Amino acid sequence: MLDAVVVGAGPNGLTAAVELARRGFSVALFEARETVGGGARTEELTLPGFHHDPCSAAHPLGINSPAFRTLPLERYGLEWLHAELPMAHPFPDGTAAVLSRSVGETAASFGPRDAGAYRRLVEPFLPRWDTLVRDFMSLPLTALPRDPVTLARFGLVGLPPSTWLMRRFRDERAKALFSGLVAHVMAPLSGVATGAIGLVFALAAHARGWPVARGGSQSISDALAAYLKDLGGTIHTDYEVKRLDDLPPARAYVFDTSPTALARIAGFGRFYEGYRYGAGVFKVDYALDGPVPWTAEEARTAGTVQIGADSQEIGTALRAASVEGRAPDRPFMITVQPSIADPSRAPEGKQVFWAYGHVPNGWTGDLTDAIERQLERFAPGFRDRVLARATAGPPQLAARNANYVGGDIGTGAVRGLQVMLRPRLSLSPYTTPHPAVFICSSATPPGPGVHGMSGHNAAKAVWRRLRQRQ
Repeated sequence: MLDAVVVGAGPNGLTAAVELARRGFSVALFEARETVGGGARTEELTLPGFHHDPCSAAHPLGINSPAFRTLPLERYGLEWLHAELPMAHPFPDGTAAVLSRSVGETAASFGPRDAGAYRRLVEPFLPRWDTLVRDFMSLPLTALPRDPVTLARFGLVGLPPSTWLMRRFRDERAKALFSGLVAHVMAPLSGVATGAIGLVFALAAHARGWPVARGGSQSISDALAAYLKDLGGTIHTDYEVKRLDDLPPARAYVFDTSPTALARIAGFGRFYEGYRYGAGVFKVDYALDGPVPWTAEEARTAGTVQIGADSQEIGTALRAASVEGRAPDRPFMITVQPSIADPSRAPEGKQVFWAYGHVPNGWTGDLTDAIERQLERFAPGFRDRVLARATAGPPQLAARNANYVGGDIGTGAVRGLQVMLRPRLSLSPYTTPHPAVFICSSATPPGPGVHGMSGHNAAKAVWRRLRQRQ
């Protein structure tokens, strides 16, 4: 009998399997797709030689992950590559605010009225960043805080809505960039703890940047998989699990799936009926015949570029998709240009590029024109650079990855109590009604992102249970 079976080979499932194998447990991992990866894959979606990431491409939480930083992933081919700027936020007048590795450069891009306010916001936390991110991403109660004072100070700043935090700023440049940071988790700006979300992304950039993985996000998953095999774990791909009886006997079962799928497979009935999924996304992957013709010079050297004219436009787009149930006329967009840091992702002189905007969960329309109209506002002539495009709305995203219910790439709304207490109101979010069944997906704390911490935290709960029963 195996000690543990893991279902789902996304970053969290792979990390959970690795953590258990590192502690001497026998582990087998089962994945429905033909390759491992989940939200960290790389595929030729458009033309031969253009290597796209179907979901996540830039990894501020990956390079800063307390879980990944304890693993020898670089020995298995993972290499982080950095653009000159982690992120830029251009404006219609051709200028831009930036999120730089340097706090001073970032603050200066906001202008003299807000430079000091930004410094006062982030500088108290940077010296304790490694401890803070470990404490923040280990909540709730998977480990005692190493620095409870700094964590409490962070909570006082970050737990209120981001709209409260942005009152520190007087001008639109800082407000727009920070609004965009919050929007990465598709949460309305007025939601609880949204200030913490924006602040974590900013601190992550200052600490270690917003890199891409050389060769694509698949490199992260492949490194985890190779390490797992060296530890003695086994991986079975193209193996869809429809019920627990489909799996071999084991002392524990760990699911990197949505709560909905887990309830169906394990026969939990309505146990997760209160769980809510959030807005979906509409994503376009592009093969370009050259760089994006951004008007703002800063955007030309940034790995990630946020698109939203001001905080009001961003807030309106988020409300439309997540509250009002309609696609925004001017979507807020996150765009990534991996070729800026990794030219190997496309043939010489060409580039890969992607953009997505938020849409209602399950939306079946086509946002391509709205996305490209937005891009043309900030990069006139963009359409002339397009060699090919691959589009994916909520139905297509859900078909590629069953965890993306209704196109929600966060596997659950980051709103209300679900910001931290997910998938249920519980001090033990990784356990389930069955004592041998656990959940480790992005539906559990700390939530969305390619960081492996949900898998890491769940693995702690599993090995404690296994040791109790030895």
